[in-house]
Amino acid sequence: MPEMTQNVKSSPSLASDAASAAPGVGWRFFRNVILKGLILFCLANLLFAGWYPMDELGRITAYNFLFPGRQRLPYGDHPERAYNLSLYNLNAMFASHEISTRAKPANEYRVILIGDSSTWGFLLPVEHTLTTYLNRRAVMTASGKQVRFYNLGYPVMSLTKDLLLLSYAMRFEPDLIIWLVTLESFPNDKQLYPPLVQNNPEPVRQLIQTYHLNLDVNDPSFQDLGFWQRTLIGARRPLADLIRLQLYGVLWAATGIDQDIPHDYTPRMEDLPADPNFHEFEPPQLPASQLAFDVLEAGIQLAGDTPVLLINEPMFISQGANSDLRYNFYYPRWAYDDYRLLMAEASARHRWHYLDAWNLIPGSEFTNSAVHLSAAGSQQFAEYLFPIIQEIIAGGETPK
Repeated sequence: MPEMTQNVKSSPSLASDAASAAPGVGWRFFRNVILKGLILFCLANLLFAGWYPMDELGRITAYNFLFPGRQRLPYGDHPERAYNLSLYNLNAMFASHEISTRAKPANEYRVILIGDSSTWGFLLPVEHTLTTYLNRRAVMTASGKQVRFYNLGYPVMSLTKDLLLLSYAMRFEPDLIIWLVTLESFPNDKQLYPPLVQNNPEPVRQLIQTYHLNLDVNDPSFQDLGFWQRTLIGARRPLADLIRLQLYGVLWAATGIDQDIPHDYTPRMEDLPADPNFHEFEPPQLPASQLAFDVLEAGIQLAGDTPVLLINEPMFISQGANSDLRYNFYYPRWAYDDYRLLMAEASARHRWHYLDAWNLIPGSEFTNSAVHLSAAGSQQFAEYLFPIIQEIIAGGETPK
């Protein structure tokens, strides 16, 4: 009993010592945790900035695995309504596209379309785009290959933007390239205008240097990343975009919606301003030296042995006020007529496959701009193009 009493009496002292020691130990513990966490966070930022693995992260995708690949490259101004967004990571953009689903099948004759928003299909659900109408023909070549069309168009008019996408797309082994162009894509001041070009400075600079393009590799519009922008903190927006692209894939796969198409929109302009100028150019002649024909030629060279069909895409022709001065909002008549002449001369000189479809579609089939086609207009265009495409394919194979 005495021993038990003694033990009981000593326990308050022990408890008091433990209690007095606990706050000191707890403070030091949390201090050390915070300090170690800050050091690890700083190291992680340094490592991330030094490595900057955004290209590698862009290749990680659930598209073509957990859900189907998209039928057009991701682009969107209202992600929450379109289940789509604009980002500048080329690996992520193409990884989300159906062209990346697998290695090119041996029995596929692959045709890619590049161009601006009219090729992409602005204000059109994907089932009414030019590419979809072409695919509905389901044609086979004489050797039994399935002709398959892929939409690699992307909004914003610029030949250099098209060249950038084409340079990436060549890894998918196209058998035919259809490049849709219009005069608004040609001025030198439009070449580095698209955000997609500005945010991919290194591949664009490589194209400029490889093909000796009349563009400045040190142009201030290039978005070169500083150290801070390459850290985890600085890269939080592009990292979030990669994650959002995957999350929107679930909603897109469930709904098929990849564009926010309003019920009402401002139609293409019928009555035009009495302005004879095109960009900084004045009549009577369009200076060829100020147009990016060198970029067009670079695209043909980049394609190598793959045939390229250049198409001057259809456009709206106004019948309203000042239509004697301008064809539409984009083009005064003198500038566009001169452009068509320059395109024809360049195509004949270089022996390019060239099709001038400028007045093919009636004005009623244009929507909110002079180059955006309605569903009916896209279908008409596809029906016109298909026999011409068959003839090109027949250069190596005869389609059935």
